[in-house]
Amino acid sequence: MKNDTFLLTIIIAIYNEEESIPLLFKELLPRIEKYNYELIFVNDGSRDRSEELILEAAKTNKRIKYVAFTRNFSQQMAFTAGYEFARGDAIITMDADLQDPPELIDEMIAKWKEGYKIVYAQRKKRDEGFFKRETARFFYGMINSLSEVPIPQNVGDFRLLDREVVQFLNNLPESSRFLRGLVAWGGYSEAYVYFTRKERVAGETHYPLSKMINLALAGITSFSTRPLKLATYMGFFCSVLGFLGSFYAIIIRLFLPPEHWVTGWAALFTAIMFFGGVQLITIGIIGEYIGKIYHQVQARPFFLVRRTQNISLEK
Repeated sequence: MKNDTFLLTIIIAIYNEEESIPLLFKELLPRIEKYNYELIFVNDGSRDRSEELILEAAKTNKRIKYVAFTRNFSQQMAFTAGYEFARGDAIITMDADLQDPPELIDEMIAKWKEGYKIVYAQRKKRDEGFFKRETARFFYGMINSLSEVPIPQNVGDFRLLDREVVQFLNNLPESSRFLRGLVAWGGYSEAYVYFTRKERVAGETHYPLSKMINLALAGITSFSTRPLKLATYMGFFCSVLGFLGSFYAIIIRLFLPPEHWVTGWAALFTAIMFFGGVQLITIGIIGEYIGKIYHQVQARPFFLVRRTQNISLEK
């Protein structure tokens, strides 16, 4: 359904965004009033006044809907919950800090009406610090160099999905929810709109380097077995290196006088550290995959809902 009667769902994941929420309402609501819309906020365990501010707005606007988790389950799970509760024909996910500009919504909807199932908002420029830009570049570079499913560059969670794509995501049973990869994996038709990513309007980023690394690891191990192959290659390399070292030591002992023999602890220490490091890396890679199997076998729910407003728990 791509006429004027379609339902637009906007999902916003929040975590301690009390400073951003009033500004978000001011910028977002006037831009979507012309649509038949629902605005779903998913509170991922905030400890500030975020809930109070959203519930106050939801009392006067029944199209503002609220879902609160019992604790912090991650942004990916917050968007997963939003997809499960969404009723729209076109579903947009975005952050609350206005780094995802609401003025792009009209353009995204126009692309969707052309027949595209996925509309990505791609960052052509980032008005952010050097460290943030470079870690983002490293994030996408590492994922795409190892993943078997190409992830669009400079594309975050600001995107529009057709109802068909959301249904596909909701039917996936896996507990590791790297949504950027899952969306790309489906192979649906896609289009792009472009924007300059600005600084946050308020508050501090909730995605420091540590979370970026964890997200990258989740993406790689969810969509590729190449790290396991890399561990195998490293094992072969170390074996060959050890064989050459042994061969070298035998040649030295047989054909050269004692003054040419290598003595001391330095060589032994270096070898132990090198091979020990390789073993630990290999065990760590295998452990990442075993951990995913462990969580999948547990079959725990993706998230737990503490309360809702203007929305039914029946999905």
